[in-house]
Amino acid sequence: MVLWWIGNAVLVVVLSVVIYLLNRVLAALERIRHATDDILSGGVALVGELTGVPGALATTDTTVREISVGAVRYAGSVAKLLG
Repeated sequence: MVLWWIGNAVLVVVLSVVIYLLNRVLAALERIRHATDDILSGGVALVGELTGVPGALATTDTTVREISVGAVRYAGSVAKLLG
C-alpha cells in the first residue's frame, strides 16, 4: 500500500512537470505565431510598395547605357590627348 502511495505521488509530480513544460511550449508557440502574423502583414505591405520597381529598373537600365556610351567616348578622347 505504501508503494501505491509513493507511485501516486511520483505520478502527480511527473504529471505536474509535464503540464508545466507543455504550457511553456504552448506559450512560446503563441508568441511565435503572433510574430509570424506581424511578419506576414509587413511582407504584404512591402509587396504593395514594390509595384513600381520594374518600371524604375527599366529607366535605370536606359540611363546606365546612356552614361556608359558617354563615358567610353570621353575615355577615348582623353586617351587620344594623352597618347
